[in-house]
Amino acid sequence: MIHYVIQLARQLGSQRVIAVIGHQKERVRAELDYEHIEFAVQEPQLGTGHAVMQAEPLLHDYNGDVLVLSGDVPLLTENTMRRLIDLHRNHQAMATVLTTVMPDPTGYGRVIRAHTDDVVKIVEHKDATEEERSIKEINSGIYIFNSKELFASLKKINANNAQNEYYLPDVLKVMISENKKVSALITEDYHEISGINTVEQLQEAEHVLTQRRIKSL
Repeated sequence: MIHYVIQLARQLGSQRVIAVIGHQKERVRAELDYEHIEFAVQEPQLGTGHAVMQAEPLLHDYNGDVLVLSGDVPLLTENTMRRLIDLHRNHQAMATVLTTVMPDPTGYGRVIRAHTDDVVKIVEHKDATEEERSIKEINSGIYIFNSKELFASLKKINANNAQNEYYLPDVLKVMISENKKVSALITEDYHEISGINTVEQLQEAEHVLTQRRIKSL
């Protein structure tokens, strides 16, 4: 799966690709050896925000945009990601999140927008009010950040939650609280942001990729 994600990053013109590895890291590193990418090690694994923290030493002197992709989301398309990048830059946002509208958003973090269409809140399902739960736009976990704002905001989040983990969406909360611009792009195909957690989901993803190849012929 991660090869698709690396390929996408390169199609988008990424200058560097950094894989954050932890569980069975040597097997993952060996699998990706020929990709000639960089690695950051996350040990122990303390959440998505903590994962991104591990890349800071490699990006300490970098001043630009950082695209955060999930290794288990292989169905994202180049077209969608280019639209995300364009929106981020055109809006001069500090962070832009990819969202989608789910038929059944139960369990997902909801995206709350202002009348300007900027993001004013992302609330987890368990913490949402009934009104907020009626919203079907959800956070995909795919982001693009201004690098300096990203790592500055990561220093301000904490692990005061049931899982004792650092959550990447908390970075958006920090930026919003500091009146930094946070934008969002909706992808119309919610299948694009589907993660792979079961054999059945893997088979479904393989079917989608096969159909895309057939259409491209």
